[in-house]
Amino acid sequence: MSEILAIEGGEKTVKNKFSWPQFDEREVEAVAAVVRSGQWGNPDCSGAVAAFEKEFADYCGSKYAVSCVNGSVTLRLSLIACGVRPGDEVIVPPYTFIATASTVIEANCVPVFVDIDPETYNLDPKEIEKAITPKTKVIVPVHFAGQACDMDAIMDIAKRHNLRVIEDAAHAHGAEYKGRKLGSIGDVGSFSFQSSKNLTSGEGGIVVTNDKELYKMINSLRNVGRIEGGQWYDHYNAGCNYRITQMQAVLLSEQLKRLEQQTIIRDRNGIYLNELLSGIEGITPLSRGHGETRHCYHLYLFKYDKSKFNDLPKLKFVEMLAAEGVPCFRGYPHPLYKQPLFQQKNFMCYAIPEEVDYSQVYCPVAEKACSEEAVWILQHAMLGTRTDMESFAEAILKIQRHQLINV
Repeated sequence: MSEILAIEGGEKTVKNKFSWPQFDEREVEAVAAVVRSGQWGNPDCSGAVAAFEKEFADYCGSKYAVSCVNGSVTLRLSLIACGVRPGDEVIVPPYTFIATASTVIEANCVPVFVDIDPETYNLDPKEIEKAITPKTKVIVPVHFAGQACDMDAIMDIAKRHNLRVIEDAAHAHGAEYKGRKLGSIGDVGSFSFQSSKNLTSGEGGIVVTNDKELYKMINSLRNVGRIEGGQWYDHYNAGCNYRITQMQAVLLSEQLKRLEQQTIIRDRNGIYLNELLSGIEGITPLSRGHGETRHCYHLYLFKYDKSKFNDLPKLKFVEMLAAEGVPCFRGYPHPLYKQPLFQQKNFMCYAIPEEVDYSQVYCPVAEKACSEEAVWILQHAMLGTRTDMESFAEAILKIQRHQLINV
């Protein structure tokens, strides 16, 4: 007699309840102190905001940091600071959140989608090389799920073709490539503090860089075009008010104190879960050993092969797995270029050449990841115990046993 799946009324395999964000009275008191002070805003980018920026820059091993209202803005300001002009091309992956590409359009540039490596779901350097044209100006590698891109290869390509590199590190707080924090390797590193991220204040973002001129431009753009040492009503660049508040800054400073230990836990659990899932037929964890010295597992990704589960469709498998208590998701339903924005060319006033046709784009690895393979386990679950990781594996095995016994 087969086990009763949770989705059919059986007992859940995973007993733990995973919560996010994690906080205590330190965060509460830090925010309360700002409230009591009456100094809630950040008109001159000083105080708690400047303090957090220095803390985060130091943590990343970068010289400068500029906080902003969200990670989408940090990407767009980084593009502008890197000197892009209308019609320039920017290489991005198709397996990422919309902002990686939509901010390129907002900067009046053309997103060029380049397929991902099937082993990591990050930009494939071999495909980057093929996509470069005289109009290419920037590469935006996304450290997807917290897994480091092949930064040596990407930086070599950028150097040979005189391109800028903006690391989209929205998933990568605390992760490392060959001992260097992600975000600190390219010309600019862009992070998000949105509510699901490994470091969060509900919303927010930050840019890190070692380039003083890039720092000065991004700093000006996020503060209504003002410059350091200038007058309040002197505006030198076409910026806007993208400043975060003092309350966000103190919250982030407290959360940053937790990040290193949380990252160690996520990385350790990811390695252990890889061991457990590698023994299950039809389940293949994304590979490590590509230069990452620490993976922060904003997402834990594995490939699902339905043929080993009696042809159970991926969506049904994910539904069953979630019912067993595993915080999981099917991932993106399709690559970015299939979003209505690109298929219908809803670019409004932006400078996208008429001949650009995203209906002709096809990235086979990204297509397969979306439709058939990729399953995500969410980051807060990766802060669990070894026993939790074992229960995740057992939940998958339970579904597999149920499917195979019903062949």
